[in-house]
Amino acid sequence: MPGPIAPLPAAAAAALPGAIEDTSKHTPKAGRNLPAAVGVGVALLALVLGGLLFFPLAFVVFATAFACLGVWEVTRAMGRHEISAPLVPVMVGTAAMPAAAYFAGSEGLLFAFTAASAATLLWRVVDPAPGAIKSIFAGVFALAWIPFMLSFVFLMIRGGAAPTTGLTLDLGALNPGVLQVVIMLLLVVANDTFGYLVGVLFGKHPMAPKISPKKSWEGFAGSMGGATLVGILATVFLLDEHWWVGLALAVGMVLAGTSGDFAESMVKRELGVKDMSNILPGHGGVMDRLDSILFAAPVAFAIFSVL
Repeated sequence: MPGPIAPLPAAAAAALPGAIEDTSKHTPKAGRNLPAAVGVGVALLALVLGGLLFFPLAFVVFATAFACLGVWEVTRAMGRHEISAPLVPVMVGTAAMPAAAYFAGSEGLLFAFTAASAATLLWRVVDPAPGAIKSIFAGVFALAWIPFMLSFVFLMIRGGAAPTTGLTLDLGALNPGVLQVVIMLLLVVANDTFGYLVGVLFGKHPMAPKISPKKSWEGFAGSMGGATLVGILATVFLLDEHWWVGLALAVGMVLAGTSGDFAESMVKRELGVKDMSNILPGHGGVMDRLDSILFAAPVAFAIFSVL
């Protein structure tokens, strides 16, 4: 055999048709396109906070659309493994649950979830295609994971009062539930942001390398510290509550958000995908942004209800 062949010079490789750009220099240690991620994140945060503060019904519509996109991503990923969830009843249930929670409260949400699950079962009963059991379980799993858990956000917005359907121009008359959701979202963002920054700079000890190798104990400590600071300040100045309420919220949101990240990472690993989709530049798919919120919403609802 002849000796080893020398590699192509960089200039010659760049001149080849279809040459692939080396994007490693644009991708930071944590695997994100940071400018795109920051830009999309700020835009989404502005839309969400604007809807929450000034037009809650628009926020409900926006969040429902996000839930539908998340269900589409999950069912599409499962379809690659020949697990075909019944999309029609699942999508109808996904669109119905947020509205039921916002306009009819917890009873409406439970009724909508039960009806959507029953419709998913009946849809596959009359369909002679094989794999009915896996299809039914996949549909109910998508309904329970995404729209049902996300609907706790709308239960918080509603609170004990009637749902708001018009514009809210007097911020001094905001429903306390709106401020609760704002604080929950701020804590989810703080968990992700501080965990990312500290993990990139100091992360050396992975928490669960087989599930999410990029999450480190150092990043988790950064999430806890940053969320605690944000939670105490937000609770004291926005809700006029004791500081320990903010501490309890911060701990609950970090634990729930981290669990949500791990849950989605485990699902993606089982389905053999890196991101659920590429709809959001720098973030991946919708589910890559909803994963923390889905677990945080029921925990925040429970903490606010108890405290």
